[in-house]
Amino acid sequence: MSYRGVGQTSGLRQPSLAGSGSTQSSVLQQRIVEKKAELENLKQLRDLSAGLAGQMEQLEQKLSTLSTGTEAVAAVLSNWHNVLRAISLASTKLPAPKDNETIETTEEPALPQTLVRIPIQHIKPAADPSNTSDVSGVK
Repeated sequence: MSYRGVGQTSGLRQPSLAGSGSTQSSVLQQRIVEKKAELENLKQLRDLSAGLAGQMEQLEQKLSTLSTGTEAVAAVLSNWHNVLRAISLASTKLPAPKDNETIETTEEPALPQTLVRIPIQHIKPAADPSNTSDVSGVK
């Protein structure tokens, strides 16, 4: 006895069902293509975001260096008023000698007192690298 269950169709499909199956598969194919395109876009977004994060880290390092450099420049600039005052003191005129003092006659003009004295008699001149010779005496 051959028994067919309810809802089972024969091996031959009806034309209306075959058309809807191909329509459904084309819709699924279309959706798969869209999802693949979306996946590619998301991968590009991930790669670009990683690149942007790397650039931001480099920018952070450069800004911290810039900040440190700015602090150093600010420290130097804060001392400039002292430097300018010292230059002003050094460039002031020497007081004119009084009548009862003897005036030394020299060819050099009178200069203000040197602010810092560095003895240079004991310093040997640096050797010129172009005049150095090797062991054989050849330049």
